[in-house]
Amino acid sequence: MSSEKFDSLKAPEPVGAYPHARRVGNLLFLSGVGPRERGTKKIPGVELDDEGNIVSYDIATQCRSVFNNVRAIVEEAGAKWENVVDVTVFLTNMKDDFATYNKLYAEYFKDNQPCRTTLEIKSLPTPIAIELKVIATI
Repeated sequence: MSSEKFDSLKAPEPVGAYPHARRVGNLLFLSGVGPRERGTKKIPGVELDDEGNIVSYDIATQCRSVFNNVRAIVEEAGAKWENVVDVTVFLTNMKDDFATYNKLYAEYFKDNQPCRTTLEIKSLPTPIAIELKVIATI
């Protein structure tokens, strides 16, 4: 079965050698998506010191941004938000951030409840607190 890579013109540029998504048959597999803004290294809700260390962050702002980035990729690739069937969520601080993330997740996925796995990890490649890995149908 052939596959086709897809790069969004709206979502933040990948931080490595990978596409935003890959379509295989009627499935769309997204690479990990964070809350950064396209065309900049700015991360909504994150304050960094001069050396790039996190001074403070707002998980709600990051959640909204990452959900919007995922939506941009999914829709630009030809799927619909409602077609998201599986979400893997990586949080760097489960204890402090889960309740806020879970509340916002429920708002964004109110009408469509995909399968979900949430993991706590030590860090992500950039100074972010959340990243999503998504599968959708087309």
